[in-house]
Amino acid sequence: MKISIIGAGYVGLVSGACFAELGWKVTCFDNDETRIDQMRQGVSPIFEPGLDDLLARHGASGHLSFQCGADAALASADLIFIAVGTPMSDDGKADLFQVIDAITQIVPHLSGYTVIVLKSTVPIGTNDKVEAMIRSLRPDADFDVCSNPEFLREGSAVQDFMQPDRILIGSNSQRATEMLRQLYRPLEMRDVPIMTVSRISAELAKYAANTFLAMKISFINEISDLSEKAGANVSEVAMAIGKDHRIGEKFLHPGPGYGGSCFPKDVSALIFQAREFNSPVTLVEQVQKINIARKLAMVARIVDAVGGELEGKTIGILGVTFKPNTDDMRDAASLTILPSLIEKGAKVMAYDPIGMRNARHMLPRVNWMSGPQDVFNDADCVAVLTEWGEFNALDLIEARGLMRGDALVDLRNVFTHERAREAGLRYYPIGTQPSHG
Repeated sequence: MKISIIGAGYVGLVSGACFAELGWKVTCFDNDETRIDQMRQGVSPIFEPGLDDLLARHGASGHLSFQCGADAALASADLIFIAVGTPMSDDGKADLFQVIDAITQIVPHLSGYTVIVLKSTVPIGTNDKVEAMIRSLRPDADFDVCSNPEFLREGSAVQDFMQPDRILIGSNSQRATEMLRQLYRPLEMRDVPIMTVSRISAELAKYAANTFLAMKISFINEISDLSEKAGANVSEVAMAIGKDHRIGEKFLHPGPGYGGSCFPKDVSALIFQAREFNSPVTLVEQVQKINIARKLAMVARIVDAVGGELEGKTIGILGVTFKPNTDDMRDAASLTILPSLIEKGAKVMAYDPIGMRNARHMLPRVNWMSGPQDVFNDADCVAVLTEWGEFNALDLIEARGLMRGDALVDLRNVFTHERAREAGLRYYPIGTQPSHG
């Protein structure tokens, strides 16, 4: 089978490279000529562990190719995946203009039986609308439309694709279902379960999955605050409840709030859709409110750590991406926290191993450092926003010697009370009471 993918962004590029790894011949189409040239050279335009290797190997073998703009080459495809963005519009709903544009581009080139697969996260009923749109434009076309949501985590997307918990196919056609099962047969042979559901169920399942994970994060953040007030340790609480298989250990790590390309927009989109169906998801609405308030509360923690006044103070920041092992800045907590610190009169010095290239234009008033130790120079306080592994290796005793102040606000619990105490630092972690060096 030949596979075409419209959209070589995060989802499309990872999917294309991994389909090639499974042995299929894949062509990725994108309108960004600069990105296409970069990928043809075997270099990924996004930071994702393992992706550069797949691009280089399968580009050289001919299993993976890239083309700018949709063209007649689409006619030979057996499956066409739509993997374009569905950003959040001003009113909170998912914007489908890129999906509609992609369908408009591929319709003239449909030839023979083709399965059109929506990999993009789309609102309930979108597959039905896409099918109706194609039938109106090409009544003669022989095709089916299916939903195949992705469940990839940034920073481990290649692994998640090759070793998924499940593969979800939303289909109303047995013929299309069999083609998708054949596509994923190499993974099924490794005991990966393939689930076939209705298209609408697949659409809703994607939103429900991300929203549930966002809910776990907001839940543990509130438990974290309670732990601090009550004298408990949230890490111990999370470990105790996470061992219950009904709850699970993942996404029970407190922090400055969730961010990234999926959770904020998917939570918002589900809230919007539920209201449209006159079935409001009030629990999810509260999750969104908690997350917004969480980021602002982290600013207050830093202000308190330096005595309640930021004017003339220097704040060092370790990590600005929304999570480690990615360069993604979308809805990162740093985009709320750092500007707020600056507005309150602080000088902000920041370092991130990967994210600074993307962050520079988003946080123009920040002073960017060349290494993690540099953020401690003359700092009154240093705050950890992203738990990059290299931060754990910092010599806190040496770092304390570079500081003007002595406050360490650890919003990811990278360090420990003992290490901070040995360095003579006042330590403000998440989910347990602070300690003084």
